[in-house]
Amino acid sequence: MLEQLVEYARRNALVAEPGFAPKEVRWAICCDRRGSFLDVAELGDTADRRNRGRLFARCPELSLPEIRRGGPGCRHFLVDAAEVVALLCDDEPDAKLLAKHAYFAGLLRAAAAVYPELAGLAGAIEDPVRLAAIQERLRSLKARPTERVTFSIPEATPTFPVDSDLWHDWWRAFRRTLGGEKDGRRAQAATPQVRCLASGELVAAAPVMPKIAGLSDVGGLPMGDALSSFKQEAFCSYGFVQSANAAVSEEIAAAYRAALNHLIRTTGELLAGAKVVHWFQSTIPLTDDPLPWLISDDASSERDARRRARDLLAAIRAGQRPGLLTNRYYALTLSGASGRVMVRDYLEGPFVELVESVTAWFDDLEIVRRDGAGTAPPPKMLAVLGALVRDLKHLPRPLGARVWRAAVRREPIPRQAMAQALLRLRSDVLRGEPFNHARVGLLRAFLVREGDRAMLPNLNPDHPDPAYHCGRLMAVFGALQYRALGDVGAGVVQRYYAAASSTPALVLGRLTRSAQFHLDKLDRGGAWYFEGLLAEIWSRIRDRVPATLTLEQQSLFALGYYQQIAHDRGAHRAAAAGSSAPDAVSQETDHAQAS
Repeated sequence: MLEQLVEYARRNALVAEPGFAPKEVRWAICCDRRGSFLDVAELGDTADRRNRGRLFARCPELSLPEIRRGGPGCRHFLVDAAEVVALLCDDEPDAKLLAKHAYFAGLLRAAAAVYPELAGLAGAIEDPVRLAAIQERLRSLKARPTERVTFSIPEATPTFPVDSDLWHDWWRAFRRTLGGEKDGRRAQAATPQVRCLASGELVAAAPVMPKIAGLSDVGGLPMGDALSSFKQEAFCSYGFVQSANAAVSEEIAAAYRAALNHLIRTTGELLAGAKVVHWFQSTIPLTDDPLPWLISDDASSERDARRRARDLLAAIRAGQRPGLLTNRYYALTLSGASGRVMVRDYLEGPFVELVESVTAWFDDLEIVRRDGAGTAPPPKMLAVLGALVRDLKHLPRPLGARVWRAAVRREPIPRQAMAQALLRLRSDVLRGEPFNHARVGLLRAFLVREGDRAMLPNLNPDHPDPAYHCGRLMAVFGALQYRALGDVGAGVVQRYYAAASSTPALVLGRLTRSAQFHLDKLDRGGAWYFEGLLAEIWSRIRDRVPATLTLEQQSLFALGYYQQIAHDRGAHRAAAAGSSAPDAVSQETDHAQAS
């Protein structure tokens, strides 16, 4: 994984030098060359309500140990929070914040030896009058104290000093002095050489792992999280301390950090308490990337995603896209926990297998609409995960990662997911709630991937398992009762579905005898229709009514129940005017399962 991340950083020319990092900056203090304050400009997409600013690819950065060695008030250079740069805060700044502000201005004055315009910028934030004007303008733009700020000089080239390379060598030299250059060389020489996990070379291990940003919405910290850390003794072994237990060089650490930050920012997709990022061995057009198709946002894009997956797979198999045959994909599922990056899954494989898996995911989830009018759009991943729980925040993160893995790797649907979907579907039936297409589709996908090729998207009267036909019987009993008696409140479905779906032998015989009383109340046409339907279903079951049903058989029962209802609703809508028996079935099933 680390090797591929480092290769990604190098291939995409991401900043991977220690002491430099990409940063998103929301505000720029505009001054002329002499430091006269002009205005404050908002960077990035100003029309976006959640604007995070403009990305600067090469900003100066100090690690936490360097900041500690730098002494009181030590801060970053050129880019920092508004409270540090402009003393923007709600109350009077305390001594600690004043020290940080003074240190920041001092760095600007020190760097003016190689970049003269920085002296004017230092003067702008040191002069009380100009500083007050900057603060007033930031407040009028509703800037927050924690948002990043940099400088711009409109008349200079480049406009933003952070984009210039004039300060780079000065910054490298400054970092070497933190803690004393002599002490730094002595510590480097005393550090034992260890084998780098990513490169395999003997290196001096980076003392502290850099922070990965962008996981604060999935359990991470706003300041970032470490991919590996060793604060407790239990995490250490063989006499190693801290990062030597998972050694990488400082350059490798900077490279994987740059890659992860870039991937989280550009490809990160929320997935029930986790975030999925992915990349490819060779860059491909966004229109050929199949992973976003699993997380589409609306019905039209879902149907289009399924079509594109099939078309792309056909083109690859026909030899029309030879470059994709040798490509590979990589995907990480990440979350944060107590300042650490949790790698919940890492997937890699041939690109063509990924497209095959995405196509199979859509095919296996295919299910008839609850109104019987064709098949439902393939649900997005969050809809599938949301079908397992009352609220997505209650979904266990490992389960979400396993369902995602099943989609990407064409693996069996986790039994835990099937059991939760079955429980939720049973609850919907008993409460008379509308069927959830993603929930029913996931049950079908589970059975298909367990080898049940007879489980079609629509009703299959020839399915070999009697559990499936027991579910069909339950749907017909409900429709028959409503046809005979109308709305009786808690009908046979509400009273007997739970028992019939687990111990059908104890229930279906009794319901069959009760059905005779309901048939006697129908007209000849209705009675003839229901008698024929019941006889057809019983001919599939014969004397094989199961005493108890396993979880898999309960899924078959639920799908038989659902598909019989959907079939009857579709028949009602397609029937010629005056066909009363299908109408009766539709009325009852619409009453029991409002769509």
